[in-house]
Amino acid sequence: MQEFNESQFFVETEVPQDELIISRTDLQGHISYANETFCEISGYTLGELLGKKHSLVRHPDMPSSVFTDLWSTLDKKKQWKGFVKNLRKDKGFYWVEAIVSGVYKNGVLIEYKSLRYPINYTNKLKYQILYDKMRAANKEAKRRVIYK
Repeated sequence: MQEFNESQFFVETEVPQDELIISRTDLQGHISYANETFCEISGYTLGELLGKKHSLVRHPDMPSSVFTDLWSTLDKKKQWKGFVKNLRKDKGFYWVEAIVSGVYKNGVLIEYKSLRYPINYTNKLKYQILYDKMRAANKEAKRRVIYK
């Protein structure tokens, strides 16, 4: 198992302003497509991402209620938009604004697509504080550094 210095959990990777992170998943959430930017920002190779659950990059700071809202919105055949803190392979993190929607063929849902954009520092701080409060209100785990 790879060892990490606990300070790595606090290292942010900035998403370049001119970049767009794109991925697609099957209906069970397994990654079926990831663009080069997703690979670079997340620290994974394409081979490491394909077939894996998209939750592979879910940061423990994210409240579960955000994802409950995402799935509820998608179940209503609507587009979901929100701010997400993701976990890199090296245990660092990156923030994005995400737009997630279903992909339909002849009216049948066949997959999900996600477009993610960089966000500014003000929104990162705002959503980190909000998500900390949401996790506390829901009695979810407090932020802590754990490494194996």
